[in-house]
Amino acid sequence: MPHPNSDNLPSQQSRAFWLRHLHQWHWISSAMCLVAMLVFALTGITLNHSAQIEAHPVVSKKNGTLPAPLLNQLTGLNDTKGKVLPAGVADWLAHDLSIQTYGQTPEWSPEEVYVALPRPGGDAWVRIALDSGDVEYELTSRGWIAYLNDLHKGRNTGTAWNWFIDVFAVACLIFCVTGLFLLKMHASKRPGTWPFVAFGLVLPLILALVFIH
Repeated sequence: MPHPNSDNLPSQQSRAFWLRHLHQWHWISSAMCLVAMLVFALTGITLNHSAQIEAHPVVSKKNGTLPAPLLNQLTGLNDTKGKVLPAGVADWLAHDLSIQTYGQTPEWSPEEVYVALPRPGGDAWVRIALDSGDVEYELTSRGWIAYLNDLHKGRNTGTAWNWFIDVFAVACLIFCVTGLFLLKMHASKRPGTWPFVAFGLVLPLILALVFIH
């Protein structure tokens, strides 16, 4: 005798298959997003209230004198635009003054070489006088909130962090899409599902159309 619900078995098996895989992708993507999402949510608040959060920049300076042989290397490159600092000069700055300039393209002028060193949460630069070899370095730090805000925006964070943001965004998309399908599969037992989804869609649209000009 056939099972009374045998006609529904294929659909039940299909539903069980999709529920199992959706739940798996949903929890994996949520686990990957969890910490980063908390940080991005927090920095969303700090960015939204950046005018009310007072920053206290701290400036530190370093000085030194570039050895004559290395200075001669710079003067020989002074007319070359887009040329990075010679490896010997970059090594000396890193070893003697703890200044990382590897791969940076300086601005060349007849009087000096200027290297901008922007970074999250602050700024820095180093200047080398071509007549005397005097090295001047200045670092400005605006605090950890500014640092996290710049991480949120991907400002001066480098290639590795930009790739991380892309991977994080994909994980968030997977989390949201699998969540949407899970909502659909459970909606019949949860009457408030689609009204809440609609509210989440309509509210930002109304705010954008009515209050943003």
